Amino acid sequence: MQKSLKSADYARLVATLVAVRHAAGVRQQALAKALGRPQSFVAKYEGGERRLDVIEFIAIAKALGADPVRLFRDFTVGKAPPKARRKPETG
Repeated sequence: MQKSLKSADYARLVATLVAVRHAAGVRQQALAKALGRPQSFVAKYEGGERRLDVIEFIAIAKALGADPVRLFRDFTVGKAPPKARRKPETG
């Protein structure tokens, strides 16, 4: 089993968390503040420079208003992450 930050499964997990953050309309800075961490924490795990543990995954999911159990279950069965909310068009 590959434990690298560069594994396809880990990249998919990070992409899932990024998609959830975008769908929630939350910026990295706001998520970091909710987690009590610096913005660089979010940037590093999203950029593949830092590996998350399960406790951090749960905290991130909850901070984004997502159910961590459901999110992990969807990830394990290969369900696509939520799409980002579309901003209303002006004009």
